[in-house]
Amino acid sequence: MLTMAKLKVPIICVVIGEGSSGGALALGVGDRIVMLENAVYSILSPEGFASILYKDASKSQEAAEKMKMTAKDLQNLKVIDKIVNEPENGVQEETIQEVAQELKKYFIKEIKQLQKKEENTLLEERYQKFRKIGTM
Repeated sequence: MLTMAKLKVPIICVVIGEGSSGGALALGVGDRIVMLENAVYSILSPEGFASILYKDASKSQEAAEKMKMTAKDLQNLKVIDKIVNEPENGVQEETIQEVAQELKKYFIKEIKQLQKKEENTLLEERYQKFRKIGTM
């Protein structure tokens, strides 16, 4: 994560399914974090959280609700920057192109904006963004 945080190029991270554990921590280093609408993102699985909080992994549904791990929850908490809408039945082989096109548009727009920043500014903003995760 430290090496990634020091990269002098823009970083855009995408959660397309389930981002959890150490991988989720690394995604938090991105200059921009985007999630598919039905994806989930957390540093611990609901089962793991339930085992710690309730001493009962079977309470994972209750734990998941408390964890605020949906795209909408995380955007409200300012953990992620954008939600990419998915077709009603989720991304399937026949709909992947439309979702990919929406991601492509977002990448192009954001990379153009991020490339305008001086390296020191980019790194400082990335650091501050990461430090603010979990604060309100």
